[in-house]
Amino acid sequence: MSTVPEMFGCMVFDDKVMRARLSADVYRSLRDTMNKGKKLDLSLANAVAAAMCEWAVENGATHFTHWFQPLTGITAEKHDSFITPAPDSHVIMEFSGKNLITGEPDASSFPSGGLRATFEARGYTAWDPTSYAFIKEKTLCIPTAFCSYGGEALDKKTPLLRSMEALNREAMRILKLFGRTDVKHVVTNVGPEQEYFLVDRDMYLKRKDLIYTGRTLFGARPPKGQELDDHYFGAIKPRVKAFMEELNEELWKLGIYAKTEHNEVAPCQHELAPIFTTGNIASDHNQLTMEIMKKVARKHNLVCLLHEKPFAGVNGSGKHNNWSIATDKGVNLLSPGETPYDNAQFLLFLVAVIRAVDEYQGLLRMSVTSAGNDHRLGANEAPPAIVSMFLGDELTAVLEAIETDSPYEGTEKHRLRLGADVLPRFNRDTTDRNRTSPFAFTGNKFEFRMVGSNDSISCANVMINGAVADSLRIFADRLENCEGDFDTCLHDLIRDTIKEHKRILFNGNGYDDAWVKEATEVRGLKNLRTTPDALQMVLDPSNVEMLTSQKIYTETELHSRYEISMENYVRTVRIEALTMVDMARKEILPAVVRYCGDLSAGLNAKKAAAPELACAYETRQIKRLSVLIDGIDDATEVLERSVLALEGDNTKQAFHIRDEVLCRMAELRALCDEAETMTAASYWPFPTYGDLLFGV
Repeated sequence: MSTVPEMFGCMVFDDKVMRARLSADVYRSLRDTMNKGKKLDLSLANAVAAAMCEWAVENGATHFTHWFQPLTGITAEKHDSFITPAPDSHVIMEFSGKNLITGEPDASSFPSGGLRATFEARGYTAWDPTSYAFIKEKTLCIPTAFCSYGGEALDKKTPLLRSMEALNREAMRILKLFGRTDVKHVVTNVGPEQEYFLVDRDMYLKRKDLIYTGRTLFGARPPKGQELDDHYFGAIKPRVKAFMEELNEELWKLGIYAKTEHNEVAPCQHELAPIFTTGNIASDHNQLTMEIMKKVARKHNLVCLLHEKPFAGVNGSGKHNNWSIATDKGVNLLSPGETPYDNAQFLLFLVAVIRAVDEYQGLLRMSVTSAGNDHRLGANEAPPAIVSMFLGDELTAVLEAIETDSPYEGTEKHRLRLGADVLPRFNRDTTDRNRTSPFAFTGNKFEFRMVGSNDSISCANVMINGAVADSLRIFADRLENCEGDFDTCLHDLIRDTIKEHKRILFNGNGYDDAWVKEATEVRGLKNLRTTPDALQMVLDPSNVEMLTSQKIYTETELHSRYEISMENYVRTVRIEALTMVDMARKEILPAVVRYCGDLSAGLNAKKAAAPELACAYETRQIKRLSVLIDGIDDATEVLERSVLALEGDNTKQAFHIRDEVLCRMAELRALCDEAETMTAASYWPFPTYGDLLFGV
């Protein structure tokens, strides 16, 4: 078996492979395209394609595909073989530069939000040379962008690349003011921590709700859940460990920096965290990670659940998006250093992020919204739906000193002593981790904790990049036109920004009801609790102005995203509601009726044999079950009528779902869950929460 260093990236056409297989001139030109955005001509593309094909065939590939990320939330690929007819009626394996650079898939069935009519089928994929090609299941996958016949972005990658360019452009202006002429470009680095659940596949196949929707629509709480916190960081079970080992190997082969794995809070919940990499590559890698998790799980007779809330009453799954900015020299622009008060460059980038999060809090909330994430956010296990920022004691004190023009006394370094001489002593970090904060500073990066486990990280990073680029643009304009001493202008800019945007800073408990009141009534922060509410933010004029002026989206593209997201919300909840109707009628009601009937038959036999017996248990059970049967039947009818009443445009239907359908779903669930607690286990038609959570 290969060692990890030998295995890592063996299925990736990475820099090492390119350097070995391309001529020096071709390699140098390709690196200029990747690093400087220089145009890629066809002769260069032909040379790269030939080397790529030769390498892929040597590694067992027979096909190639343009691998892209349409607005479905998952990836897409159309496979073509390398075979080309040869004069002697045989074939050769060939791949041209034209096939590398662009492809033309049928775009008719991909979401467009009105960007084109269904009969207008032509779309284009365009190679993203900044993200390495890789081999997956004998297919050479070429990461690409995806656009319509008219050039509008129909994918998640194109806006991400645009946002990275916008941030680079504005950050370079700032660095030039600080005399950093050695820096050629600035990148965003991202490390998404991926949470997920593993359940037994045989049990999964017995639950239509898991099959159709990815979450349990019914389920009474078991006697034991996560109350004892015994699963968190606990010993990993052999079956799960075997899954993790194979998952790591498959990810490492694809050059994905899978680093950390552990049990999460809830039973059968786990987490995988990678090492940071450039934003668009991190997005590609995370999409691959989710896909491979599901495939590897199946090989172990498991199912990987990536829904944000697969079990009611149990912790949901997020995807903590760790985000930072760095120069091409490897300097982290969010690293405060030993004396953050004196680090003006760091402070300027810090307040740029603070302004960005405050000004565009609604846009950040919108970037993570979905029907699934609505069940998770604000559930006392994840960040609240109100966006705020946590900085920790030291940085908070620094900003307060700047705001008030008062001396900064510094914070004492606390050396932790654990009470046993054999244990090491070390300095305590100057900032704690606030798990209730949506946007927390964690030393030299920000952790955006609101992203859902099933989401692409692209949208969240597009909005963060765009918002921060907007702040840096305003700062650069002001400083470039500064009259007088630069240091004074810089100090005033930082101070003014703190004063104007400090309302977004909150170091306390985001779960506290008092915070919700303070945030909304005193500070004026937005509380966008549901997807229909949050999606309105993408059409807010100030948000549209920022995103279009930065050339991240066109106004047409933003409207398309709104329509697609609203439609997806409506369709998702509609499928869930109809699944509940189907399960209630075909599985739950027949099971409860059968159990109630058997109880009644037993009661009658008992009374016939011993008329003097009271039979209180059977009588009480039959009475309550009879009431529940009628209640479930009525609630099922009401829910179905509520779904059938959906009409009008996507927005109207979404708000009807928020105000009506979800309430009817909750009512039906409550009745069915109570019936589960009263029905003998042998009668219940599908695996329970206890079976699923503790069955692996």
